[in-house]
Amino acid sequence: MMKKLILGAAVFLFGMASAQIEFENTRFGIIAGPSYSGVKNAHYPSAKRWAFFGGAFAEIPVQIGWSTDQFYIQPEVVYMGAGETGSRDDVKRKYHANYLNVPVFFKSYFSEKESEFFGLIGPRFGFLLNQKIENPKRPIYEVDQAGKANSFDFALAAGLGYSYKRQFELSVRYEMGLSNAYPDLNADYLGTGDPNALKKKSQHIITLGLSYTID
Repeated sequence: MMKKLILGAAVFLFGMASAQIEFENTRFGIIAGPSYSGVKNAHYPSAKRWAFFGGAFAEIPVQIGWSTDQFYIQPEVVYMGAGETGSRDDVKRKYHANYLNVPVFFKSYFSEKESEFFGLIGPRFGFLLNQKIENPKRPIYEVDQAGKANSFDFALAAGLGYSYKRQFELSVRYEMGLSNAYPDLNADYLGTGDPNALKKKSQHIITLGLSYTID
C-alpha cells in the first residue's frame, strides 16, 4: 500500500504542470470520529486525551494525465478536541484545548475502482476555540499564567483509509505538530529543572474518521 501511495504522490508532483482541477465536479461530505491527542514536553506529568472531532469536507477532482477518477484535493473544516489529561493518579486533571482545524489534503486512491484504499497528506491549520484547565499539577499551567495555548497551531497530517463505492469511507490519520502549541511553558524550567521544559510543545493527534460523501 505504501509503495502505491508514494507512486501516486510522485505522479501527482510530476504531473501538476498538466493537471486540471475540476471544481465543477466537487462533491461534499461529512466526517466524524474519536480523537486521541497529547502534547510533547508539556504539563508534566500528563497523559493522552480521548475526545471527538467532526465537520465537513469537499472532494475536488484533479485530472492528471490519464487519470480522471483517482486524485483529489480534499479541504476540510472540523472541530477537534485536543490537549491532554492529567497524571495517572486519583485527581482528575484537564489540560484541554479545542480547535477549529482546516486541513488541506492531497488525496490519492490506489486505483480508479469504486471501492479502494486511499492515502491522504497535506498541511493542517488549527485555530484555538477555547481551553479548559482543571486541577493543574502546577499553578504555572493555568491559562492566566504560562498555560495559554497558542491561538494558531500548524501541523503536517497524513492518513490511510478505505472507500466503499466512493461514498462511505473509514480513515486513520496522524497529525504531527510543527509549531509551538504552548510557547510560554518554557518558564516551567525554573520550577522543575527538567530540560524538556525548554523544548517545543508540539501537538500530536490520531483520529479515526467515518465519512459520508453526498452525491
